[in-house]
Amino acid sequence: MIREAICEGADVEEALEKAKAELGVTETDEYDFEVIQREEKKKFGLFGGRPAKVRAFIVINEAPKDKTERFLRNVLDKMGLPDIAIERGTDEKENTLTFNLSGEEEGFVIGRRGETLDALQYLASLVANHNTEEYVKVSVNVGNYRDKREKTLEILGRKLAFKAVKTGKKTSLEPMNPYERRIIHTAVQKVNGATSWSEGENTARHVVIGPDPKAKNNRRGGYNNRRGGKRGGYGNRYTNPAPNPDRVPLNEGGATGLYGRIDK
Repeated sequence: MIREAICEGADVEEALEKAKAELGVTETDEYDFEVIQREEKKKFGLFGGRPAKVRAFIVINEAPKDKTERFLRNVLDKMGLPDIAIERGTDEKENTLTFNLSGEEEGFVIGRRGETLDALQYLASLVANHNTEEYVKVSVNVGNYRDKREKTLEILGRKLAFKAVKTGKKTSLEPMNPYERRIIHTAVQKVNGATSWSEGENTARHVVIGPDPKAKNNRRGGYNNRRGGKRGGYGNRYTNPAPNPDRVPLNEGGATGLYGRIDK
């Protein structure tokens, strides 16, 4: 990472000293600089003239974890949340960074349905992977919010899948990011006779859950079916449909992160 400072002074030396001070350069630090503009004295001491301008810079080889934590700290401070603590994960896997945020303003950090937390994680991922050769997955969490959210979405997906099989009607969910849509798709896949797909573009993209058109009839008897001249009665009860042999899992984005791609 390159840190730079551009400063002006009465002459080049003064401008350089100001830039070094702004960067916090010490006598043992290596730095470089370029002269953007040399000073010009005023004519007759009254007209024209301009100060010198210097760009000084230092190259910092900062680890992804360090620069990501520094970024999160700066963002939280500018959000007016200096009391939010950042704790690094201790059980990280290879090429994975985890940060857990805690404090009195946790609800503000999470935002509506996790939107603020998702945005922080997305930006943190961009910072961690800037100028790196290998992709680093970043997870930013508040307590166990993401675990609770995942379980809630799994329950919702299964509930609406069973409803689709029973009623034969589809249900549209609210817009979600690719990570949450993937959770819904996975939950629906576990219910025979139901299927899911995504509709909409960009932030309006959402999951739709409906009956699988290729599944076998999921009702026994039916309201208008008759047995021996009588209505089906208890024969109308819902039964678990046979699975569709052609049904395969949706592309869930592979090993991508929170905003990974979902093709369907």
